Amino acid sequence: MNIYVGNVKYEMTESLLKEMFSAYGEVASARIITDKETGRSKGFGFVEMPNDSEALAAIEATNEKEIGGRTLKVNEARPREERPRRAPRY
Repeated sequence: MNIYVGNVKYEMTESLLKEMFSAYGEVASARIITDKETGRSKGFGFVEMPNDSEALAAIEATNEKEIGGRTLKVNEARPREERPRRAPRY
């Protein structure tokens, strides 16, 4: 199951995110989404957990949990929507 993790502190790393969700089961991957131009975190990420029951337990345990002064928003990720490409900025 792919899990959306929103409102994370900007200092959150992928290894910390993986460690946090590993408490609930196997984590296949953890990614923090960053701005392509600055490399700075956008404040959200995704965690992939192969076992759905473990993933649901992780969502239940971490949604609305305060980490680093921010309240996490955690739920099952929706499939990515295809969006038209934006024109390049000059």
